[in-house]
Amino acid sequence: MVFHRKKKVVPFRTAGELDAMAAAGAIVGQALVAVRAAAKPGVSTLELDEVAEQVIRDARAVPSFKGYHGFPASICASVNDRVVHGIPTGEEILTEGDLVSIDCGAILDGWHGDSAWTFGVGTIIEADRLLSEATKLSMEAGIAAMLPGNRLTDVSHAIELGTRAAEKEHGRAYGIVDGYGGHAIGREMHLDPFLANEGEPGKGPKLVVGSVLAIEPMLTLGTTQTKVLDDDWTVVTVDGSRAAHWEHTVAVTEDGPRILTPRPE
Repeated sequence: MVFHRKKKVVPFRTAGELDAMAAAGAIVGQALVAVRAAAKPGVSTLELDEVAEQVIRDARAVPSFKGYHGFPASICASVNDRVVHGIPTGEEILTEGDLVSIDCGAILDGWHGDSAWTFGVGTIIEADRLLSEATKLSMEAGIAAMLPGNRLTDVSHAIELGTRAAEKEHGRAYGIVDGYGGHAIGREMHLDPFLANEGEPGKGPKLVVGSVLAIEPMLTLGTTQTKVLDDDWTVVTVDGSRAAHWEHTVAVTEDGPRILTPRPE
C-alpha cells in the first residue's frame, strides 16, 4: 500500500468565494475611510468606533471584532506607542499630531474582510509620516509576492526586504515588531498559517490560485519588543516609540495579487 500525502498549501477559495470576500472587504474599506474622515482633534476613539460600526451595519454586515474573544469594540484604535489591539474609549481624545492605527473587520454572508491603516491627526512630524509610509511599503512588498508557486515565507521575506528598502530610502532604522504578523482568512478571521513579517524565503505551504492571506506589517521607530497592558488587549512598544500598522486581505490569482479590502477613493 502506498501512502500519498498531499502537499500543504495556503487555504484557497473559488473565484465566486473571492468575490464574496471582496464584498466584505469593501465594507471594511468604507469603514476605514469614514473613520479617517472623522479623526480630528477633540474626537474620542470611542466615537471613531461608533462611526465604523454604523458603516458596517448600514451595509448589512457584522463587525467581526466586536465580541471576538471578548473584545468590546468594532475597531482596534492604537494611538502613538500602541501597536495593535487598542480598545476605543470615550476618555481617549485625539490631539493634533497623534499617529493613529485603525484595524477593522467585517463579516458579510459568512465571509471575513480584515484591513488596517495608519494616519496622522492634523499635522504630524516627518518621522511619523515616514514610519507609516515605510509600513505601507512593506505591506505592498508582501502583496507583490502573492504569486502562485511561492511559499509562505517568500511573502514574509518580501515584507522584510520592503522594510529594509524603506530604511535605506529614509536613512533610518525601523523595528519589525516581534511575534505579531498576518494570517490566512476566510469564513473565520484568523486561520492557519501564521504569516511572519520577516524570515528566510522558500519555506512553508505553497501559494496556489485562490490562496488568501491578511498581510499586516507593524513597524516602530525603535524597539522590536512589546508588552500587553492590563486590559489584556492593548499592545504597546516597551520603549514608548511610535508604531504603525498596515493591512490588506489579499488573494492569489492567475492575473496577479488581488486586494480584497479595497478602499473608496
